[in-house]
Amino acid sequence: DEIPAVVGIFSAFGLVFSVSLFAWICCQRKSSKSSKTPPYKFVHVLKGVDIYPENLNSKKKFGADDKNEEKNKSSMPKNSLHLDLEKRDLNGNFPKTTPKIQSSPDLENLSPKHFAERKKDSVSPDSLKSTTSLSSEEKQDKLGTLFFSLEYNFEKKAFVVNIKEACGLPAMDEQSMTSDPYIKMTILPEKKHKVKTRVLRKTLDPAFDETFTFYGIPYSQIQDLTLHFMILSFDRFSRDDVIGEVLIPLEGIELSEERLLMDREIIKRNVRKSSGRGELLISLCYQSTTNTLTVVVLKARHLPKSDVSGLSDPYVKVNLYHAKKRISKKKTHVKKCTPNAVFNELFVFDIPCESLDDISIEFLVLDSDRGSRNEVIGQLTLGSSAEGTGGEHWKEICEYPRRQIAKWHMLCDG
Repeated sequence: DEIPAVVGIFSAFGLVFSVSLFAWICCQRKSSKSSKTPPYKFVHVLKGVDIYPENLNSKKKFGADDKNEEKNKSSMPKNSLHLDLEKRDLNGNFPKTTPKIQSSPDLENLSPKHFAERKKDSVSPDSLKSTTSLSSEEKQDKLGTLFFSLEYNFEKKAFVVNIKEACGLPAMDEQSMTSDPYIKMTILPEKKHKVKTRVLRKTLDPAFDETFTFYGIPYSQIQDLTLHFMILSFDRFSRDDVIGEVLIPLEGIELSEERLLMDREIIKRNVRKSSGRGELLISLCYQSTTNTLTVVVLKARHLPKSDVSGLSDPYVKVNLYHAKKRISKKKTHVKKCTPNAVFNELFVFDIPCESLDDISIEFLVLDSDRGSRNEVIGQLTLGSSAEGTGGEHWKEICEYPRRQIAKWHMLCDG
Protein backbone atom coordinates (compact mmCIF):
# COMPACT_ATOMS: atom_id res chain seq x y z
CA ASP A 1 0.00 0.00 0.00
CA GLU A 2 2.87 2.38 0.64
CA ILE A 3 4.35 2.09 -2.87
CA PRO A 4 1.19 3.23 -4.77
CA ALA A 5 0.78 6.14 -2.37
CA VAL A 6 4.37 7.28 -2.94
CA VAL A 7 3.95 6.98 -6.73
CA GLY A 8 0.74 9.05 -6.58
CA ILE A 9 2.42 11.76 -4.53
CA PHE A 10 5.38 11.99 -6.96
CA SER A 11 3.11 12.07 -10.00
CA ALA A 12 1.03 14.88 -8.44
CA PHE A 13 4.18 16.91 -7.74
CA GLY A 14 5.41 16.28 -11.30
CA LEU A 15 2.11 17.45 -12.77
CA VAL A 16 2.12 20.66 -10.72
CA PHE A 17 5.72 21.37 -11.68
CA SER A 18 5.10 20.84 -15.40
CA VAL A 19 2.01 23.11 -15.38
CA SER A 20 3.86 25.89 -13.54
CA LEU A 21 6.82 25.58 -15.93
CA PHE A 22 4.53 25.82 -18.97
CA ALA A 23 2.79 28.92 -17.53
CA TRP A 24 6.15 30.58 -16.84
CA ILE A 25 7.35 29.95 -20.42
CA CYS A 26 4.12 31.44 -21.86
CA CYS A 27 4.50 34.57 -19.71
CA GLN A 28 8.10 35.01 -20.83
CA ARG A 29 7.14 34.74 -24.52
CA LYS A 30 4.28 37.23 -24.10
CA SER A 31 6.53 39.78 -22.38
CA SER A 32 9.24 39.39 -25.04
CA LYS A 33 6.69 39.95 -27.83
CA SER A 34 5.32 43.08 -26.21
CA SER A 35 8.81 44.56 -25.86
CA LYS A 36 9.63 44.13 -29.54
CA THR A 37 9.11 46.97 -31.98
CA PRO A 38 6.13 46.64 -34.35
CA PRO A 39 6.90 45.07 -37.75
CA TYR A 40 6.14 48.20 -39.72
CA LYS A 41 7.64 51.63 -40.30
CA PHE A 42 5.92 54.96 -40.91
CA VAL A 43 7.95 57.30 -43.07
CA HIS A 44 6.70 60.86 -43.49
CA VAL A 45 8.57 62.78 -46.17
CA LEU A 46 8.35 66.55 -46.35
CA LYS A 47 11.39 67.11 -48.56
CA GLY A 48 12.69 65.17 -51.52
CA VAL A 49 9.38 63.56 -52.43
CA ASP A 50 10.20 61.23 -55.31
CA ILE A 51 7.57 60.55 -57.93
CA TYR A 52 8.14 57.18 -59.60
CA PRO A 53 11.23 56.33 -57.46
CA GLU A 54 13.49 53.73 -58.99
CA ASN A 55 14.90 52.10 -55.84
CA LEU A 56 12.69 52.28 -52.77
CA ASN A 57 15.21 50.28 -50.74
CA SER A 58 17.82 53.05 -50.88
CA LYS A 59 17.67 55.32 -47.86
CA LYS A 60 18.72 58.33 -49.93
CA LYS A 61 15.18 58.68 -51.26
CA PHE A 62 13.77 59.27 -47.82
CA GLY A 63 16.83 60.78 -46.17
CA ALA A 64 16.65 64.42 -47.18
CA ASP A 65 16.36 65.50 -43.57
CA ASP A 66 18.83 63.07 -41.94
CA LYS A 67 21.20 65.85 -40.96
CA ASN A 68 18.45 67.89 -39.38
CA GLU A 69 17.26 64.82 -37.45
CA GLU A 70 20.78 64.16 -36.13
CA LYS A 71 21.06 67.74 -34.94
CA ASN A 72 17.69 67.53 -33.22
CA LYS A 73 18.62 64.21 -31.56
CA SER A 74 21.91 65.60 -30.29
CA SER A 75 20.20 68.66 -28.80
CA MET A 76 17.49 66.61 -27.03
CA PRO A 77 18.19 64.81 -23.72
CA LYS A 78 18.58 61.04 -24.02
CA ASN A 79 15.78 60.15 -21.63
CA SER A 80 13.32 62.77 -22.91
CA LEU A 81 10.21 61.17 -24.44
CA HIS A 82 7.76 64.06 -23.94
CA LEU A 83 5.85 65.20 -27.07
CA ASP A 84 3.70 68.32 -27.18
CA LEU A 85 0.71 66.96 -29.11
CA GLU A 86 -1.07 70.32 -29.18
CA LYS A 87 1.59 71.77 -31.48
CA ARG A 88 0.95 69.28 -34.28
CA ASP A 89 -0.54 70.36 -37.63
CA LEU A 90 -3.36 68.60 -39.51
CA ASN A 91 -1.03 65.91 -40.84
CA GLY A 92 0.27 65.13 -37.34
CA ASN A 93 3.65 66.78 -37.91
CA PHE A 94 5.54 69.05 -35.54
CA PRO A 95 6.38 72.53 -36.85
CA LYS A 96 10.01 72.98 -37.83
CA THR A 97 12.13 75.22 -35.64
CA THR A 98 14.92 75.67 -38.20
CA PRO A 99 13.76 77.24 -41.48
CA LYS A 100 16.97 76.26 -43.29
CA ILE A 101 16.80 74.40 -46.58
CA GLN A 102 19.14 71.44 -46.42
CA SER A 103 19.02 70.58 -50.11
CA SER A 104 19.74 74.09 -51.39
CA PRO A 105 22.19 76.20 -49.33
CA ASP A 106 21.86 79.15 -51.70
CA LEU A 107 18.20 79.52 -50.77
CA GLU A 108 18.75 79.78 -47.00
CA ASN A 109 16.96 82.61 -45.21
CA LEU A 110 15.68 84.15 -48.43
CA SER A 111 12.86 86.62 -48.06
CA PRO A 112 10.48 87.68 -50.86
CA LYS A 113 12.69 90.77 -51.31
CA HIS A 114 15.72 88.59 -51.99
CA PHE A 115 13.68 86.65 -54.54
CA ALA A 116 12.77 89.88 -56.30
CA GLU A 117 16.44 90.93 -56.41
CA ARG A 118 17.87 87.63 -57.60
CA LYS A 119 15.24 86.80 -60.18
CA LYS A 120 16.37 89.65 -62.45
CA ASP A 121 19.22 87.50 -63.72
CA SER A 122 17.30 84.22 -63.99
CA VAL A 123 13.69 85.05 -64.81
CA SER A 124 12.18 86.41 -67.99
CA PRO A 125 11.04 90.06 -68.04
CA ASP A 126 7.39 88.97 -67.87
CA SER A 127 7.85 87.83 -64.29
CA LEU A 128 8.95 91.32 -63.19
CA LYS A 129 5.35 92.48 -63.39
CA SER A 130 4.65 90.83 -60.03
CA THR A 131 6.91 93.34 -58.22
CA THR A 132 5.38 96.48 -59.64
CA SER A 133 3.42 98.78 -57.41
CA LEU A 134 -0.33 98.23 -57.17
CA SER A 135 -3.14 100.68 -56.64
CA SER A 136 -5.47 100.40 -53.65
CA GLU A 137 -8.18 98.74 -55.76
CA GLU A 138 -5.76 96.14 -57.13
CA LYS A 139 -4.48 95.32 -53.64
CA GLN A 140 -8.00 94.44 -52.54
CA ASP A 141 -8.27 91.83 -55.29
CA LYS A 142 -4.72 90.57 -54.80
CA LEU A 143 -4.58 86.86 -53.88
CA GLY A 144 -0.92 86.72 -52.91
CA THR A 145 2.37 85.61 -54.46
CA LEU A 146 3.85 82.15 -54.92
CA PHE A 147 7.64 81.61 -54.67
CA PHE A 148 9.22 78.48 -56.13
CA SER A 149 12.27 77.21 -58.01
CA LEU A 150 12.81 74.94 -61.01
CA GLU A 151 15.76 72.70 -61.82
CA TYR A 152 16.63 69.80 -64.12
CA ASN A 153 18.97 67.02 -62.95
CA PHE A 154 20.70 65.64 -66.05
CA GLU A 155 22.40 62.78 -64.19
CA LYS A 156 19.11 61.33 -62.93
CA LYS A 157 17.02 62.69 -65.82
CA ALA A 158 14.66 64.25 -63.30
CA PHE A 159 12.69 67.48 -63.17
CA VAL A 160 12.85 69.12 -59.73
CA VAL A 161 10.33 71.65 -58.39
CA ASN A 162 10.78 73.32 -55.00
CA ILE A 163 7.69 75.07 -53.59
CA LYS A 164 9.21 77.52 -51.13
CA GLU A 165 6.42 79.75 -49.81
CA ALA A 166 3.38 81.87 -50.52
CA CYS A 167 2.87 85.40 -49.20
CA GLY A 168 -0.16 87.64 -48.78
CA LEU A 169 -2.90 85.01 -49.09
CA PRO A 170 -6.49 86.12 -48.40
CA ALA A 171 -8.32 84.92 -45.28
CA MET A 172 -10.83 82.20 -46.19
CA ASP A 173 -12.12 81.76 -42.61
CA GLU A 174 -14.17 84.84 -41.72
CA GLN A 175 -14.24 84.04 -38.00
CA SER A 176 -10.52 83.62 -37.39
CA MET A 177 -9.54 85.82 -40.37
CA THR A 178 -6.94 83.29 -41.48
CA SER A 179 -6.52 80.25 -43.74
CA ASP A 180 -5.18 76.68 -43.65
CA PRO A 181 -3.36 76.70 -47.00
CA TYR A 182 -1.82 73.93 -49.05
CA ILE A 183 -0.80 73.64 -52.71
CA LYS A 184 -1.68 71.04 -55.30
CA MET A 185 0.59 70.89 -58.34
CA THR A 186 -0.10 69.16 -61.67
CA ILE A 187 2.09 68.81 -64.75
CA LEU A 188 -0.01 69.43 -67.86
CA PRO A 189 -1.18 68.40 -70.37
CA GLU A 190 -1.18 64.69 -69.49
CA LYS A 191 -1.91 65.11 -65.75
CA LYS A 192 0.17 62.02 -64.95
CA HIS A 193 2.17 63.79 -62.24
CA LYS A 194 0.05 65.11 -59.36
CA VAL A 195 1.45 66.11 -55.97
CA LYS A 196 0.42 68.29 -53.06
CA THR A 197 2.08 69.88 -50.06
CA ARG A 198 1.17 69.47 -46.42
CA VAL A 199 -1.45 71.72 -44.81
CA LEU A 200 -0.17 74.62 -42.68
CA ARG A 201 -2.57 75.79 -40.01
CA LYS A 202 -3.76 79.37 -39.51
CA THR A 203 -1.36 81.36 -41.65
CA LEU A 204 -1.52 83.76 -44.58
CA ASP A 205 2.22 83.45 -45.33
CA PRO A 206 2.87 79.70 -45.43
CA ALA A 207 6.48 78.51 -45.76
CA PHE A 208 6.21 75.03 -47.32
CA ASP A 209 9.81 74.41 -48.43
CA GLU A 210 8.95 71.10 -50.11
CA THR A 211 10.84 69.59 -53.03
CA PHE A 212 9.23 67.28 -55.59
CA THR A 213 11.35 65.22 -57.99
CA PHE A 214 9.74 63.86 -61.17
CA TYR A 215 11.64 61.02 -62.83
CA GLY A 216 11.35 59.84 -66.41
CA ILE A 217 10.84 63.27 -68.03
CA PRO A 218 13.37 63.87 -70.86
CA TYR A 219 14.82 67.36 -71.07
CA SER A 220 13.60 67.66 -74.65
CA GLN A 221 9.99 67.42 -73.43
CA ILE A 222 10.28 70.13 -70.78
CA GLN A 223 9.42 72.87 -73.28
CA ASP A 224 6.07 71.20 -74.03
CA LEU A 225 4.94 71.05 -70.39
CA THR A 226 2.98 73.47 -68.22
CA LEU A 227 2.98 73.67 -64.42
CA HIS A 228 -0.38 74.24 -62.75
CA PHE A 229 -0.35 75.28 -59.09
CA MET A 230 -3.69 75.26 -57.26
CA ILE A 231 -3.66 77.10 -53.91
CA LEU A 232 -6.37 75.85 -51.56
CA SER A 233 -7.45 76.28 -47.94
CA PHE A 234 -8.32 73.13 -45.98
CA ASP A 235 -11.86 72.95 -44.57
CA ARG A 236 -12.63 70.23 -42.04
CA PHE A 237 -16.41 70.36 -42.45
CA SER A 238 -16.96 70.99 -46.18
CA ARG A 239 -15.16 71.14 -49.52
CA ASP A 240 -11.78 72.88 -49.45
CA ASP A 241 -11.84 76.53 -50.53
CA VAL A 242 -9.97 77.41 -53.72
CA ILE A 243 -7.85 80.54 -53.18
CA GLY A 244 -6.44 80.79 -56.70
CA GLU A 245 -4.09 79.27 -59.21
CA VAL A 246 -0.79 79.85 -61.01
CA LEU A 247 -0.11 78.60 -64.53
CA ILE A 248 3.53 78.37 -65.71
CA PRO A 249 4.19 77.38 -69.36
CA LEU A 250 7.75 76.02 -69.53
CA GLU A 251 8.21 77.02 -73.16
CA GLY A 252 11.15 79.39 -73.44
CA ILE A 253 12.44 78.70 -69.91
CA GLU A 254 16.07 77.55 -69.88
CA LEU A 255 16.96 75.00 -67.16
CA SER A 256 20.27 73.72 -68.52
CA GLU A 257 22.59 75.83 -66.36
CA GLU A 258 21.36 76.19 -62.76
CA ARG A 259 18.38 76.39 -60.46
CA LEU A 260 15.86 79.00 -61.57
CA LEU A 261 14.16 81.12 -58.90
CA MET A 262 10.70 82.37 -59.82
CA ASP A 263 7.65 84.06 -58.31
CA ARG A 264 4.19 84.60 -59.74
CA GLU A 265 1.06 86.41 -58.67
CA ILE A 266 -1.83 84.13 -57.72
CA ILE A 267 -4.87 84.71 -59.91
CA LYS A 268 -8.50 83.68 -59.65
CA ARG A 269 -9.38 80.20 -60.79
CA ASN A 270 -10.41 79.83 -64.40
CA VAL A 271 -14.19 79.28 -64.27
CA ARG A 272 -15.82 77.28 -67.04
CA LYS A 273 -16.92 79.66 -69.76
CA SER A 274 -19.51 77.37 -71.32
CA SER A 275 -22.96 77.49 -69.75
CA GLY A 276 -23.74 73.89 -70.78
CA ARG A 277 -22.60 70.93 -68.73
CA GLY A 278 -22.93 68.34 -71.48
CA GLU A 279 -25.42 65.52 -72.00
CA LEU A 280 -25.97 62.06 -70.52
CA LEU A 281 -27.64 59.07 -72.21
CA ILE A 282 -29.66 56.98 -69.75
CA SER A 283 -31.75 53.85 -70.28
CA LEU A 284 -34.43 52.83 -67.73
CA CYS A 285 -36.66 49.76 -67.34
CA TYR A 286 -39.16 49.11 -64.55
CA GLN A 287 -40.16 45.53 -63.76
CA SER A 288 -43.56 45.68 -62.01
CA THR A 289 -43.59 41.95 -61.21
CA THR A 290 -40.31 41.98 -59.27
CA ASN A 291 -40.35 45.68 -58.21
CA THR A 292 -36.91 46.29 -59.65
CA LEU A 293 -35.56 49.25 -61.62
CA THR A 294 -32.84 48.63 -64.20
CA VAL A 295 -30.61 51.64 -64.92
CA VAL A 296 -28.05 51.67 -67.73
CA VAL A 297 -25.56 54.55 -67.92
CA LEU A 298 -24.70 54.52 -71.63
CA LYS A 299 -22.78 57.62 -72.77
CA ALA A 300 -21.82 61.21 -71.96
CA ARG A 301 -20.97 63.84 -74.55
CA HIS A 302 -19.84 67.47 -74.77
CA LEU A 303 -18.61 67.54 -71.18
CA PRO A 304 -17.02 70.91 -70.32
CA LYS A 305 -13.42 71.50 -69.37
CA SER A 306 -12.85 70.61 -65.74
CA ASP A 307 -9.51 72.43 -65.50
CA VAL A 308 -6.97 74.35 -67.56
CA SER A 309 -5.72 71.21 -69.29
CA GLY A 310 -9.01 70.81 -71.16
CA LEU A 311 -9.19 67.09 -70.31
CA SER A 312 -11.60 65.42 -67.89
CA ASP A 313 -11.58 62.01 -66.21
CA PRO A 314 -15.37 61.55 -65.89
CA TYR A 315 -17.38 58.95 -64.03
CA VAL A 316 -21.05 58.79 -62.99
CA LYS A 317 -22.39 58.35 -59.48
CA VAL A 318 -25.98 57.03 -59.25
CA ASN A 319 -28.07 57.67 -56.11
CA LEU A 320 -31.54 56.15 -55.51
CA TYR A 321 -33.89 58.13 -53.23
CA HIS A 322 -37.15 57.10 -51.55
CA ALA A 323 -39.10 59.99 -50.03
CA LYS A 324 -35.97 62.19 -50.22
CA LYS A 325 -33.90 59.60 -48.36
CA ARG A 326 -31.03 57.89 -50.13
CA ILE A 327 -31.44 54.13 -49.97
CA SER A 328 -28.82 52.96 -52.49
CA LYS A 329 -25.81 54.24 -54.42
CA LYS A 330 -23.67 53.00 -57.31
CA LYS A 331 -20.93 54.40 -59.54
CA THR A 332 -19.33 53.67 -62.88
CA HIS A 333 -15.68 53.26 -63.78
CA VAL A 334 -13.53 56.29 -64.58
CA LYS A 335 -12.92 57.15 -68.23
CA LYS A 336 -9.57 58.87 -68.74
CA CYS A 337 -9.05 62.14 -70.59
CA THR A 338 -12.22 62.42 -72.66
CA PRO A 339 -15.19 64.80 -72.96
CA ASN A 340 -17.21 62.05 -74.71
CA ALA A 341 -17.23 59.00 -72.45
CA VAL A 342 -18.77 55.59 -73.19
CA PHE A 343 -19.74 53.74 -69.98
CA ASN A 344 -22.32 51.01 -70.87
CA GLU A 345 -22.73 49.96 -67.23
CA LEU A 346 -25.93 48.42 -65.82
CA PHE A 347 -27.28 48.72 -62.28
CA VAL A 348 -30.36 47.02 -60.76
CA PHE A 349 -32.18 48.62 -57.82
CA ASP A 350 -34.87 47.03 -55.62
CA ILE A 351 -37.88 49.33 -55.26
CA PRO A 352 -39.35 49.25 -51.72
CA CYS A 353 -42.92 49.85 -52.94
CA GLU A 354 -45.06 49.17 -55.99
CA SER A 355 -45.59 52.87 -56.72
CA LEU A 356 -42.81 54.93 -58.32
CA ASP A 357 -44.22 58.29 -57.15
CA ASP A 358 -41.89 58.47 -54.13
CA ILE A 359 -38.84 57.20 -56.04
CA SER A 360 -36.27 59.45 -57.70
CA ILE A 361 -32.84 58.76 -59.08
CA GLU A 362 -29.92 61.21 -59.19
CA PHE A 363 -26.97 61.12 -61.61
CA LEU A 364 -23.79 63.03 -60.72
CA VAL A 365 -21.07 63.31 -63.37
CA LEU A 366 -17.76 63.94 -61.60
CA ASP A 367 -14.16 64.51 -62.63
CA SER A 368 -11.81 62.05 -60.93
CA ASP A 369 -8.83 63.74 -59.28
CA ARG A 370 -6.41 61.87 -57.02
CA GLY A 371 -4.84 65.03 -55.65
CA SER A 372 -8.01 66.54 -54.18
CA ARG A 373 -11.74 66.05 -53.90
CA ASN A 374 -13.58 65.12 -57.08
CA GLU A 375 -15.37 68.00 -58.73
CA VAL A 376 -18.99 67.76 -59.92
CA ILE A 377 -19.25 68.43 -63.66
CA GLY A 378 -23.03 68.15 -63.98
CA GLN A 379 -26.16 66.76 -62.36
CA LEU A 380 -29.38 65.05 -63.52
CA THR A 381 -32.48 63.98 -61.59
CA LEU A 382 -35.18 61.60 -62.88
CA GLY A 383 -38.49 61.19 -61.06
CA SER A 384 -42.19 62.00 -61.02
CA SER A 385 -41.51 65.52 -59.71
CA ALA A 386 -38.58 66.21 -62.05
CA GLU A 387 -38.93 68.89 -64.72
CA GLY A 388 -38.24 68.66 -68.45
CA THR A 389 -36.93 65.46 -69.99
CA GLY A 390 -36.32 63.90 -66.56
CA GLY A 391 -40.04 63.92 -65.75
CA GLU A 392 -41.05 62.81 -69.24
CA HIS A 393 -38.64 59.86 -69.17
CA TRP A 394 -39.94 58.77 -65.77
CA LYS A 395 -43.55 58.98 -66.95
CA GLU A 396 -42.83 56.74 -69.94
CA ILE A 397 -41.27 53.93 -67.88
CA CYS A 398 -44.29 54.01 -65.55
CA GLU A 399 -46.71 53.73 -68.46
CA TYR A 400 -44.72 51.05 -70.28
CA PRO A 401 -43.24 48.60 -67.74
CA ARG A 402 -40.81 45.88 -68.88
CA ARG A 403 -39.72 48.14 -71.75
CA GLN A 404 -36.17 49.56 -71.94
CA ILE A 405 -36.43 53.28 -72.78
CA ALA A 406 -33.31 55.39 -73.47
CA LYS A 407 -33.09 59.20 -73.68
CA TRP A 408 -30.48 61.95 -73.83
CA HIS A 409 -30.66 64.46 -70.95
CA MET A 410 -29.00 67.84 -70.51
CA LEU A 411 -26.89 68.12 -67.37
CA CYS A 412 -27.36 71.09 -65.03
CA ASP A 413 -25.05 72.71 -62.47
CA GLY A 414 -23.96 70.40 -59.69
